[in-house]
Amino acid sequence: MHRILLSFLFLFITVTAAVNAQEIKWMSMNEALKAQKKEPKKIFMDAYTDWCGPCKLLDRNTFSNKDVAQYINKNYYPVKFNAEGTEEIQYRDMTFGNPNHDPNRRGRNSQHQFASAMKIKAYPSLVFFDEKGNLLGPIPGYRTPHQLEVFLKLFVGEEYKKINTAEAFQKYSEDFENTFEVSQ
Repeated sequence: MHRILLSFLFLFITVTAAVNAQEIKWMSMNEALKAQKKEPKKIFMDAYTDWCGPCKLLDRNTFSNKDVAQYINKNYYPVKFNAEGTEEIQYRDMTFGNPNHDPNRRGRNSQHQFASAMKIKAYPSLVFFDEKGNLLGPIPGYRTPHQLEVFLKLFVGEEYKKINTAEAFQKYSEDFENTFEVSQ
């Protein structure tokens, strides 16, 4: 009887943890662009590299936050893009790749043509696209859940169209009220 009770307790804890766990459902850029044709939605891209420490922190500290994951999954097509990788991307009737990639090289490698086209200069970069796949812009650097929330909601709410100066963005940021829970 004791074993049966322990088994049920273990099962309950496992199911509860699985239900509470929220992960971002990452896809490739090609998959996101294809999905947009069926159901228009903005694209959120995490442009990272394998050697980038802040990129790993973003995965561990920000993208693992349940509110961040839930919001991104609901409002965006989330794309994970290795900006020094070899994935072939079809975008605007062009094919982007990384012909100078060296698979034997450790650390930094050549930048992917798509990353160059988006004018990515730092890693990580968080890149936003509208519902038609038009580039809205990259935002370089690591962000906490609360810092990322400002940008996620800025683009979903179309507020970015009203902001055309650094002062306007500063005011928007100061007035912004975070709702994502962050454990201390």
